[in-house]
Amino acid sequence: MNPPQPPKLLDQVRDTLRVKHYAYRTEESYVQWIRRFILFHNKRHPKDMAEPEVQAFLTHLAVEENVAASTQNQALSALLFLYRHVLFQPLSDSIDAVRARHSKHLPTVLSPEEIQQVLIRLEGTHQLLAKLLYGAGLRIKEGLRLRVKDLDFAQNQLIIRDAKGNKDRLTVLPHSLITPLKAHLVQVKQTFEDDLSLGYGAVYLPFALERKYPNANREWKWQYAFPAKQRSIDPRSNEVRRHHLDDGSLQRSLKQAVRSANINKTVTCHTLRHSFATHLLQNGYDIRTVQELLGHKDVKTTMIYTHVLNKGGLGVRSPLDACA
Repeated sequence: MNPPQPPKLLDQVRDTLRVKHYAYRTEESYVQWIRRFILFHNKRHPKDMAEPEVQAFLTHLAVEENVAASTQNQALSALLFLYRHVLFQPLSDSIDAVRARHSKHLPTVLSPEEIQQVLIRLEGTHQLLAKLLYGAGLRIKEGLRLRVKDLDFAQNQLIIRDAKGNKDRLTVLPHSLITPLKAHLVQVKQTFEDDLSLGYGAVYLPFALERKYPNANREWKWQYAFPAKQRSIDPRSNEVRRHHLDDGSLQRSLKQAVRSANINKTVTCHTLRHSFATHLLQNGYDIRTVQELLGHKDVKTTMIYTHVLNKGGLGVRSPLDACA
């Protein structure tokens, strides 16, 4: 009897990423970068390569493909993960590739009036979710991954779980959204109970919680606050579940609303978060408070919003205005 074949390299990468609880999209991205790295070097096995080959690949991305610095950094992170956690051949810190240039773009911010014009052109769940992203300063994934138990109506706050950097934080729950959110959850609960009656209703639980609490995935408090309209197959477990709402549908609705409002700015869901931070600073809130609500590790990240205030970071008034 032939001995079992060892798993393929990319399968090993996937298994290791899952053991370490990396997000599914990160898994897909890392696997894609590692595949591109192998193909770039004519399908040589990574265990037979090291720093010089990694440098050549990263330089190619910067010079030939002209990728953004964040894209190049993602490729580097994937390769560092491969060599450290899968091949157990950690790369040295002396990777001297040509680095992509960091862009220094200021974030796009909408005025309060523009925000209102966009929001009134959205409908239903998309409008509610967009209001929540703006009103609480959420990243789109943070909004989509909210569970019923994360909505604290008594304290007027949201609990953001496993945000960027795997940290939890608290942020404000807009008082004006309490009644619409409660009405929304009534409809979501009905859908959940219908799923249960059909033998479904189990939701994805992070990390090992599903093993630790075997029945928790069918409890109401663990359900997504913004579930998808249709059940789908979980790409990891192959189980039929109702995942959260797809971010693409909200992005498309927002884009259409911006176009309808005749706003000539490049607006994404993240623009709502930028606008939240800027408007808080305009209203006199302390930058440390804004930093905490946004979940920024370093206040320097929050400081960028001082550069997009109406009067600029230094409060300078144009001399032309003084002549008017």
